[in-house]
Amino acid sequence: MSDNPRIEDLRRRIQKDPASIAFAQLAEEYRRAGQYTLAIEVCRAGLALHPGYLSARVTLGRALIELGQDDDAQRELAVVVKGAPENLAAIRGLAGIHHRRGALVEALAQYRTALTLARNDPDLEETVNDLTRQLARQKGPEPSDGLSLEQVQQELAVSYVPPPGGPPSPGPEAVPEAPPASPPIAAPAPRLVTRPSVAPLPVHAPPAPPPAVQHTPADMDLDQARAIQTLAVLEQWIAAIHVARADRHP
Repeated sequence: MSDNPRIEDLRRRIQKDPASIAFAQLAEEYRRAGQYTLAIEVCRAGLALHPGYLSARVTLGRALIELGQDDDAQRELAVVVKGAPENLAAIRGLAGIHHRRGALVEALAQYRTALTLARNDPDLEETVNDLTRQLARQKGPEPSDGLSLEQVQQELAVSYVPPPGGPPSPGPEAVPEAPPASPPIAAPAPRLVTRPSVAPLPVHAPPAPPPAVQHTPADMDLDQARAIQTLAVLEQWIAAIHVARADRHP
């Protein structure tokens, strides 16, 4: 005999009509009173006759959670959320199950959904913020997509140590000699036309054209070698920067 008059009244109603939906109210009263086993028994008996009664299934899931039967509780609450996506009690129950299991990503998703339905709930808001920070710490800093020129200069100033002797530079042998000047083109010998009554006029030779500057294959090979050498030095600097950053942020 229970001391709760509400429970006694509901029990009498169900005894008179075993198919009554009052079973859901009775099960909830048992759950609130901490009689979780009785709540589960009443829920399962009633749901056998009324399987679509989602509020009774929520009570069943919450009573199962109290007894540590999370797997069974998750199945019941998942049925509720599928039929009623905005059922706050079922969503919070699922969030708690994921949280206890350490599935923080799934738990955070459920808590955020619950917070959209209960925006003024400070406990929910605090839980969402705590989980967000915890996941951010586990994830770590975002990888960089690359370094700008300013970042390269800053990193070099802070952490780069040049190799002994400094970066390689092209020696004297790499400087090409100037190509020999082309010999001047001789002007053709002038032809003098003599006439009895006209004095011959001198014919001046035209100025020699300037020698054409031509790029030999050796010049092109030298430019290419300088470009490759510059790229190699830059790659060494960037690699040294990344090593230094990794040492500073293990």
